[in-house]
This record gives sequence, C-alpha cells and structure tokens, in this order.
Amino acid sequence: MDGDPIIFGLTIAEFEDYSLKILLTALILYMLFIIGNLAKESKAGRYGTVWLFIALGLGFVGFISKSFIQKFLGIE
Repeated sequence: MDGDPIIFGLTIAEFEDYSLKILLTALILYMLFIIGNLAKESKAGRYGTVWLFIALGLGFVGFISKSFIQKFLGIE
C-alpha cells in the first residue's frame, strides 16, 4: 500500500469511485434538463411531459437502484 499512486490526496480506487458518482450524477441531471427542454419545445403538455420523463428517464432508475441494492446486500 506504500507505493499506491495518489491523485489529489486519494488513491486511484477512491478517485475513480468519487469521480464516477459525481460525474454520472451531473450527466443524469443534464439529461433531465434535456428531457424537460424537449418537452417544452415540442409542446407536449402536462401528460406528454410526464410520459417523456417516465420513458426516457427509466434508465436512471436502474442506475440509482443498483447502488441501493448493493448497500442493502452489503456487496459494496
């Protein structure tokens, strides 16, 4: 463990873990902004906007639930 490379005071594994969580969260927020903008530009209405967020945002649920399942099962 003495020879582990350090980036910003973190080991490579810690840096990768933090950057994955932070950058993917930012990407998800940006994609939610894009979905909202798409709904606004297409004049989808309230019902159409809800379905856009459900259909296009369903992949986010899998990513977020994966971390909860890992914590619940103690896999992390």
